[in-house]
Amino acid sequence: MSYRKIGLLGGTFDPVHLTHLHMAEVARDECNLDEVWFVPANVPPHKQDRPVTPGEERIEMLKLAIEHIPYFKLSLVEFERKGPSFTIDTIKELRRIHPHCCFSFIIGGDMVENLPEWHQIEELVKLVRFIGIRRPESRSNPGAEWENYVDFVDMVPSYVSSSLIRERRQQGKSIRFLVPEPVYQYIERQGLYQPEDRHSSG
Repeated sequence: MSYRKIGLLGGTFDPVHLTHLHMAEVARDECNLDEVWFVPANVPPHKQDRPVTPGEERIEMLKLAIEHIPYFKLSLVEFERKGPSFTIDTIKELRRIHPHCCFSFIIGGDMVENLPEWHQIEELVKLVRFIGIRRPESRSNPGAEWENYVDFVDMVPSYVSSSLIRERRQQGKSIRFLVPEPVYQYIERQGLYQPEDRHSSG
């Protein structure tokens, strides 16, 4: 039986930006993935005490960002259940729904050191491998125990983040060319992340 190799890129995507897309492309290319699925969090466990842009708007921005890239897909598995979006629950559900797919979970290389703090990490690493995307100049020392579960790949340095984009909008600065053009146009139309926008922090 032939298994399809799927990379999963989870996150709040508030908003999705070009570095998210580049991470997905690097993982697909370097790890010979068939597809990368973007998995937006419904209730991010680490942001439950912060305001987050409504899910329908984050989902729409993701759709606009990937609509012309055939091997990028959107998975709403974390919106199809209630409660915090723990990775282990997502992986179990995707494995149940898609038994002929082999999943890898894409994370930033700097997040590898935090793997011991992930919810039910001991069980999680039995279900999925991690792809750690790191900048060439970064130095990660997570320890041999966790390196065994991570395939590291390098990417072109990028310092773009969702928080940087929100901050620039708050300051009235341009975010054009930091996000895909359709996403930029959507943010402009909807007036997202403006100083008066209560959802712009976090």
